[in-house]
Amino acid sequence: MEEFIILMRLDILTKEAQPSPEQMQVYMKMYHDWVGGIAAQNKFGGGKGLSTEGRVIKANNIITDGPYVEIKESIAGFIVIKANNFDEAVAIAKDCPILKGEGNSVEVRKIVTVHENN
Repeated sequence: MEEFIILMRLDILTKEAQPSPEQMQVYMKMYHDWVGGIAAQNKFGGGKGLSTEGRVIKANNIITDGPYVEIKESIAGFIVIKANNFDEAVAIAKDCPILKGEGNSVEVRKIVTVHENN
């Protein structure tokens, strides 16, 4: 099996796009149920949520607050999954409850090694 990362993007700036506390409870339960289903198949490799605060460092030592300064859609978190191929990884990602939100998206990327173990 190969490892894939599922990046979850949400609109973190638009006030109207933010769920109420009650909606957030429902969404979090759906998310935990989804991850639980992946874990039950022994395909969950971990994951984390990300804060909305960040810094972007560009060439010539240019540092800006962000990443949301330039775009309102930001990576809210990620999970790592195991799948036999891209098609299976995409099939798992398509069930992500984050996709129920207007303008939200997920991105599936295969994890490849660029560093050698010494």
